[in-house]
Amino acid sequence: MELFSKLADFILHIDRHLQLLASEYGLWLYGILFLIVFCETGLVVFPLLPGDSLLFAAGSLAAIPMSQLSPHWLFVIFTTAALLGDTVNYWIGRSLGPKVFHFEKSAFFNPEHLQKTRGFFEKYGGKTIIIARFIPIVRTFTPFVAGVGALPYPRFIMFSIVGALLWVGVFSYGGYFFGQLPVIKANLKLMIVGIIAVSLLIPAIEFVKHHFRRKASLDAD
Repeated sequence: MELFSKLADFILHIDRHLQLLASEYGLWLYGILFLIVFCETGLVVFPLLPGDSLLFAAGSLAAIPMSQLSPHWLFVIFTTAALLGDTVNYWIGRSLGPKVFHFEKSAFFNPEHLQKTRGFFEKYGGKTIIIARFIPIVRTFTPFVAGVGALPYPRFIMFSIVGALLWVGVFSYGGYFFGQLPVIKANLKLMIVGIIAVSLLIPAIEFVKHHFRRKASLDAD
């Protein structure tokens, strides 16, 4: 419980935490940011790491005149971390195969997330890899499910590159160009909550639609 409390505090005050990390570690912050994004996209047991808000907050920090961070280096580092994470996650899924859908729920693995991501694949096909970049949790499980489903790697990485470029570009450069505007800077916590809420909107809509479709099917029977 304490771990989730600390994670929530980090996400909601991510700008403050990044500034502290920057003052303490300097350019080593690039490595820390790389590691967080790599873990979120590459390790299926870390789906709750703050991807969208981290990119936006880092871009916003890079816009501060005295900052050591470059928005262009952030773009390169985040994109590289996302693609390497996707590749690792894909091959883990490929090596485990379909039996993974029968794993039991644990503190580090929730097969329900896996099933929901599988549903996205069945509906959107390869485009899921691009769409999922903007959806927390689904973003982490998508490369894994692609590997389990034996989607050819060249096709997978093509969609992954497009998704990573769009995702990193939108959030990191969005933070750089808009994060220091007075109205956003004064309400950055609300902005981060808004980013998370919008990111969760698509799976929430899908869940509601699935619920009503299932209810309609049961009523018809």
